Amino acid sequence: MQNADLVHQIDLRYRCLSPLLDERVRRQWAAAEALSYGWGGVTAVCSATGMAQDTVRKGVAELQMRKTDSAIESRLRRAGGGRKQLTDKDVGLIEALERLVDPMTRGDPQSPLRWTCKSTNRLSNELTQQGHPVSARTVARLLKADGYSLQGNRKTKEGASHLDRNAQFDYINATVKRFQQRAQPVISVDTKKKELVGEFKNAGREWQPKGEPEAVEIHDFADKELGKVIPYGVYDLSRNEGWVSVGIDHDTARFAVQAIGRWWKKMGSKRYPGAKALLITADGGGSNGSRCRLWKVALQDLANQVGMPIHVRHFPPGTSKWNKIEHRMFCHIMRIPANVTAHSGLS
Repeated sequence: MQNADLVHQIDLRYRCLSPLLDERVRRQWAAAEALSYGWGGVTAVCSATGMAQDTVRKGVAELQMRKTDSAIESRLRRAGGGRKQLTDKDVGLIEALERLVDPMTRGDPQSPLRWTCKSTNRLSNELTQQGHPVSARTVARLLKADGYSLQGNRKTKEGASHLDRNAQFDYINATVKRFQQRAQPVISVDTKKKELVGEFKNAGREWQPKGEPEAVEIHDFADKELGKVIPYGVYDLSRNEGWVSVGIDHDTARFAVQAIGRWWKKMGSKRYPGAKALLITADGGGSNGSRCRLWKVALQDLANQVGMPIHVRHFPPGTSKWNKIEHRMFCHIMRIPANVTAHSGLS
């Protein structure tokens, strides 16, 4: 009775697996069942499956050979069988792809694709037009195999600099130290980019109840009533203090000098009651640029008003990030609302 149950179990397993097995695997499975059954296993398996005893014994021999001979081919196909790689059938595919991806180093500056549109779909379409039919997924696989990956741009190319640029920095630094040693005010000034006033989306995140983000406008269109604001900052290098005036009209030299004048009236004159001169460090362009004649005229008016000379040191072109206000105050501009004064800028 026990043997009949075992045969029945072999029959059930065979019915489940038989559609999934090829001829060789079927006989090797039957051989494994016969070996696990023990004495009389070949007869029991043949009775349950209907297979010939010679077939089962051949499977037993194959299993025994597999244990002793590692060279037995485990694949159903012979070596070299199956579909050929696309790069084997199309030997010029890799070279064509490299010309599209990196045209300057491959001697093809007139490539139809530029770096801004080198997606896998565009590359696939262009290769297909050139006689190399290939899918976008295959293009991605080939690029990854060749060491490519998706990367953004990085600002690392500074370009050529003037021979006297370092000397200009040294001169600015020496002037600042000289003023500070004499306890005279030294400020760094600059204009922040215009900002929309209203409920608009800003970068970054803040803690809110889950699923209840703060609602803002869908489109960044300026509000006709609120308009835009222009923050103009004044940073005191010696005292590590700042002042921001917010204009609602235009960023002009008059507005920039007016912001400096407000700083001096509200803060600077109290910090430096015995000041005899003022030093300003600024960028080379914009409303306080070195070539802006209105900036110079407005500064002279301010100097006459406060009764002391005003010295200005401009940074070389392309070096605005060295201006102290950039990384000492503007990065925290949203954290100092107490010193923000809104007023209308002069056109």
